[in-house]
Amino acid sequence: MSTTRQNGSLYTNIQNKIATIEFGHPASNSFPSELLDRLTKELISVGKNEEVSIIILKSEGEKAFCAGASFDELVAISSLEDGKQFFSGFANVLNAMRTCGKLIIGRVQGKTVGGGVGLAAACDYVLATESAAIKLSEFTIGIGPFVIEPAVTRKIGVSGTAELTLDATSWKNAYWAKENGLYAKVFESQSELDKEVELLSEKLASYNPVALLEMKKALWQGTENWTDLLAERAAVSGELVLSEFTKQALSKFKK
Repeated sequence: MSTTRQNGSLYTNIQNKIATIEFGHPASNSFPSELLDRLTKELISVGKNEEVSIIILKSEGEKAFCAGASFDELVAISSLEDGKQFFSGFANVLNAMRTCGKLIIGRVQGKTVGGGVGLAAACDYVLATESAAIKLSEFTIGIGPFVIEPAVTRKIGVSGTAELTLDATSWKNAYWAKENGLYAKVFESQSELDKEVELLSEKLASYNPVALLEMKKALWQGTENWTDLLAERAAVSGELVLSEFTKQALSKFKK
């Protein structure tokens, strides 16, 4: 079932110490600011829930995993403050994923663009299907993936990020993403993907929760400066989005 709600939907289901957080939006599961805000709050809340050991992050439907930030909102940005606020949406989600204290399994069923690639990169372990191709197309509209870059580079290294960013019009397939460390495993079908997500999350939920928490901290060591870093990056993007280059590029896309 896909949501038709303009601001998207967010549902959390908690069973057997596993919290499944599912987001959805009619525009290829993209994120308006309100939905990013809801996801941030949900991650913080679930992170504090002692009944939860593991989080699964997934999106609705059979097609795209996530098309990144809302295009309509991007086009409407008219001031530096608006711009910084808009790009802070993904910064806040990434920081919530980093600090929530629970290991996060990403279930990626389809194509992923822009901020969606950042979401996948901020998961601790990602399982995907063959159709889960990725693209960072920000250069084509005069901006760059500055907010998500630290998360992406942490997973796939500087050379991987350079290849993705500079080749802004090309999709990289799921096997490229696996070879470069973004995905742990790739499956032929969604049913196989779901089976593996279930098996893995049940296994992890049976382990010592204190060990899981300490592992989460260890995996994210060295990212303590991200609160400031990602806010700075949001300001950079907010400034670029107001440039004449970007305004012209966006008007072409709107047509």
